[in-house]
Amino acid sequence: MAKVVVEQELTAEDIADIKKELREFLQPYEEMFARQEQVMHAAVYIEGRMARLTRRTIEPIAIENDLKRRPLQHFVGAGKWEDELIKAELTRRVAAEMGKANGVLILDGSGFPKSGPESVGTQRQWCGRLGKEEQCQVGEFLAYAASGSVTLVDCELYLPKSWAEDKARRDKCHVPEDVTFQKGWQLAAAMVAKRGAILPHQWVVGDENYGRPTELRDHFHKQGEQYLLEVPADAKIRLVRDGEGAWTHADTWAGSLPRRAWETFTVRDGEKGPITVRAVKARVYTPRTKAQGTERPEVLVVVRNDRDNKSWTYLATDSRSSLKELVRVGSCRHGIEQAFEMAKGDVGLDEYEVRSWIGWHHHMTLSMLALWFLVSQQRQLKKKENCHYRSTDSSNLGRSPQEATNARATRRARESASTPERTIPSPTLGSARAKAPAPAPHTNTHGLILARRTHAPRAYLA
Repeated sequence: MAKVVVEQELTAEDIADIKKELREFLQPYEEMFARQEQVMHAAVYIEGRMARLTRRTIEPIAIENDLKRRPLQHFVGAGKWEDELIKAELTRRVAAEMGKANGVLILDGSGFPKSGPESVGTQRQWCGRLGKEEQCQVGEFLAYAASGSVTLVDCELYLPKSWAEDKARRDKCHVPEDVTFQKGWQLAAAMVAKRGAILPHQWVVGDENYGRPTELRDHFHKQGEQYLLEVPADAKIRLVRDGEGAWTHADTWAGSLPRRAWETFTVRDGEKGPITVRAVKARVYTPRTKAQGTERPEVLVVVRNDRDNKSWTYLATDSRSSLKELVRVGSCRHGIEQAFEMAKGDVGLDEYEVRSWIGWHHHMTLSMLALWFLVSQQRQLKKKENCHYRSTDSSNLGRSPQEATNARATRRARESASTPERTIPSPTLGSARAKAPAPAPHTNTHGLILARRTHAPRAYLA
């Protein structure tokens, strides 16, 4: 049962409690820093990620905490501490708190626009945030979704080939000698191997950037990782049942099917009512070069939302998974959009002014730690009896639209007497956050937002 928490004001006592919880939260990570000064700077920077500042970069954070800028700048930009130690402990904590056997690892890239060419990895390249090619850095990210929550657990900066082969620029931005050019999907594969060994999961999902490369799908197949990765709608396929039959395109094949060939599912409730999709699957082969070896069967999944005129095309591990399960897993991919919006909106993931390789990774590591603190706070708050909830029914998956409508009507009638006046409506599929009018939360003297406000968990993450 997915739940939406009503936004509430923070009292002074709330602020004190949360600051105490932040100190306790950071204790397991303290031993990973070389000096006590680094521990202090880490706490200041992480608190600053959640502060109500015009821009959450190093100088404003230092000013708000009455500190000199340069020591904090050195700690983030060039400090001698290992990101991997922090991320490994973060992964263990996430696994312990929200790990579930049917968890999902979600891959996605994110662009960070840069005005100048001096920051490590910057060049004109595709920036998803702007929807066009622009001067930017690109990071590869891994999120984990399970138990009704989603959080970022790893990231790597994509270093373009022009940068990887330019010794002068590498030296200027302190790129380690052992860092070589790797394609985005190769960085993604390494993150899944490293974090997937700790995080219980059943699937790996991602968009076209990960579904297009046959090499990544083959890699996951060899590693025993079940994948469901988006591919272009016109992906070239040949049906397994046709043997040596003709090649066609996924959208052409799907468009030729009669209505009765499709199954209908209600994915979740939306603002306009239940979101229903229709889906179909088939075992297929995809084109291969000689270097890529012999062809192997995969499962083509096509999902269409006729109401919003949207469709998704996936290739998945050849398994006995039901179409219902594949539709559920496919919808999980949007969970990373929620994680990114919370990371950029609440902890300033995209607010930084470091230029070096070390600085970029230090900033991202500390920001992911701040995000995990907020997510863990949300999870605790959901368990408290004094929070008022309005539940949205996440059990509709697999029901017919009429059954879902009837169940919804019954639930609303049952809960109408206890529903609070200010509630957050259930967001539509793919939106990142539910919003509702509410008073601004109280802050401490430094404007800390350590939010008692809670984002709406996705039904598909339950």
